[in-house]
Amino acid sequence: MPMDIVPERLFRLLADTTRLQSVLLLHSEGRLCVCELTHALDLSQPKISRHLAQLRTAGLLVDERQGQWVHYRLADDLPDWVHRVIEAAATHHSWRAAQRRLDGMPNRPPLDDDRIPT
Repeated sequence: MPMDIVPERLFRLLADTTRLQSVLLLHSEGRLCVCELTHALDLSQPKISRHLAQLRTAGLLVDERQGQWVHYRLADDLPDWVHRVIEAAATHHSWRAAQRRLDGMPNRPPLDDDRIPT
């Protein structure tokens, strides 16, 4: 079933810097675990998990368990207009510092075939 979200709800979710940067990193990387987001955003695990839960509840994200890791990714059934909003936001440079921290993270969880390369 396609995600039923209205622009007002999406913009409220993305108005928070942590949630916006998480969505942009997930858009860029395909899938990430909480530990990767914690490292990239330099925030505590409980704070990241709380924001991911809000995004998951709203239907923007889905989570998948792989052994000891729980990976998050953008939901498959997001409307095209949501993808366009995320794409437009991704062109701004403000989240790139988080991307650089993620790229420099030692001991990242192993990549699997489903991770979308950047």
